[in-house]
Amino acid sequence: MYYLLLLLALCLFVNPCPSDPRATDPALICSNKTSLPQRDTFKRNFFAAMETMTPLIATKRYAAVVNGTGNTTVYAFGECMKDLNNTDCDLCFAQCQTQIFGCFPVHKATSGGRLFHDGCYLRYDDYPFFNEALSAQDRTVCGAQDFVGNGSVFSANVNQLVMNLSVEAPKFDGFSVGSVNNGNVTVYGLAQCWEFVNGTACEDCLANAVTKISSCTPKEEGKVLNAGCYLKYSTKKFYSNSTESVINSNQGSKLAIALTATSTALALLLVIAAVVFIVRKNVLKRRRERKQLGAMLATVNNSKLNYKYEVLEKATNYFHNSNKLGQGGSGSVFKGVLPDGKVVAIKRLFFNTTQWVDHFFNEVNLISDIHHKNLVKLLGCSIAGPESLLVYEYVPNRSLHDYFSAKRKFQLLRWEVRYKIILGTAEGLAYLHEELETRIIHRDIKLSNILLEEDFTAKIADFGLARLFPEDKTHLSTGIAGTL
Repeated sequence: MYYLLLLLALCLFVNPCPSDPRATDPALICSNKTSLPQRDTFKRNFFAAMETMTPLIATKRYAAVVNGTGNTTVYAFGECMKDLNNTDCDLCFAQCQTQIFGCFPVHKATSGGRLFHDGCYLRYDDYPFFNEALSAQDRTVCGAQDFVGNGSVFSANVNQLVMNLSVEAPKFDGFSVGSVNNGNVTVYGLAQCWEFVNGTACEDCLANAVTKISSCTPKEEGKVLNAGCYLKYSTKKFYSNSTESVINSNQGSKLAIALTATSTALALLLVIAAVVFIVRKNVLKRRRERKQLGAMLATVNNSKLNYKYEVLEKATNYFHNSNKLGQGGSGSVFKGVLPDGKVVAIKRLFFNTTQWVDHFFNEVNLISDIHHKNLVKLLGCSIAGPESLLVYEYVPNRSLHDYFSAKRKFQLLRWEVRYKIILGTAEGLAYLHEELETRIIHRDIKLSNILLEEDFTAKIADFGLARLFPEDKTHLSTGIAGTL
């Protein structure tokens, strides 16, 4: 209540700014699958996932959440357009959470749903879609009104605009806005890739969107709703620009002095309130951690494997896209530099581990003791922050996949180098399968999981990842695993 009164007082001294969360023209796409096993459990997991997403959206403006186990697990993702301010982001996402219920009829629940607004996006499904950039349910939505004027100039401007946006967005954290004005015809546009889509996948997603959106001309508006990105053009400017409030100098010096004094006093009060809020938040956080993690928290904090979440977050420049090394089904990997100058690779996992922290930490403890020249070393983890992180040694020569990808211009590998890589991979697998007391079966050997040192020594990555996922009964599994 105290903070609310302060905000109300501030509002008396600033010009009102109309809110525009752009929760308009919703496009709701529901999955066709309706024969869900344990439908009620799936619904409960869905509501729990939505509740978890709200504070993440408020702090990070996007959220990736997994809730539940087995065939009732709910995977959910939401994100705001990056030009929205925090207030509009919260409002847009709140409306998304309400309207996504359209995929939940009274007597049944679809296994998935997507809701696109002009300001935000929300999706849930019964499988881990976080590495998806394109899917069969992608849509192209065209406006109702035809452009009145020179149609050929309009179409040319649209094509030039969406092409520019598709090239610029992957360079700038997956987001770009802009306009094209030729022949007195102006067209505005916005492109955004979702947070879990990496650079190459972002490029592919937007290139696909550019191809599709051309079918909308000569309509005044068009947009493509892909699994990994969003692209829109319009004859009306619909995106937001950051602006500064300017006091009208005609109001007189007395009013300016009064406003300055009032603003200073309110700023001081806000600083005091912020300090109280932060201290109280930290106290509540520590209480919550003790309650959730119990006796295990002391063990984790005192372990050499424990890294503070804040240290890893800062090491990656707050998980900036420029430090992103790759993307997989279980999470995204970032390059990080620790305070002592050591370079590491940090994997952000797409699931929350507070419910099975004992299992998770014990597995990390086990795998971190495995040493072999052909296995990537697991250095530790962070499990007390808002998301779970794994810390690996940094392998500088990227993955074997990069050397066989047409999209990356890497040197060709000589046959003797290829033989060295094959032999190193085989030695690493033999060590996991035959020499360890606790044998580990990788189940996901592929080019992107073979990393290369500077001298092209092969190192197998993610060899313990299957053990890190909770299973109902045992680690021994005959189910299909890995990459299709």
